[in-house]
Amino acid sequence: MQDARVRRVIAAYALLSPATLEDVEALYAADARFKDPFNEVQGRTAVRAIFEHMFRQVTAPRFVFHEAVAQGDIAFLSWTLHYRSSARAADEHAIRGSTELRFDAQGLVAWHRDYWDAAEELYEKLPLLGALMRALKRRLRA
Repeated sequence: MQDARVRRVIAAYALLSPATLEDVEALYAADARFKDPFNEVQGRTAVRAIFEHMFRQVTAPRFVFHEAVAQGDIAFLSWTLHYRSSARAADEHAIRGSTELRFDAQGLVAWHRDYWDAAEELYEKLPLLGALMRALKRRLRA
């Protein structure tokens, strides 16, 4: 990946921890927008709050990046988030997804959108809800 802006984002997220949240926050424009399956916020502080919340919900989250493509001010990244449930720290889980980034004229992230399937990656793994989701999926399958 040749784009320095994308390399900075990947490096910061690869080292993401409560101690590095300032580094991640500094990647974003003051009025940056962030959207994922559960959140839609605007501003650096709100983006940081999403990651602070993540660290309260899960143990040892770790992003592994697979591919990155950039053209102009737009980039797409594919990744896997590995984490342990705070309730059952022995079990490692993974969420596979991708991110769309749009950079402003200063090279800061102005738009960050994460795409991942909450039903497949989370809901189907829950005991009661998971059984219901799997049954619904079987019923809708062609």
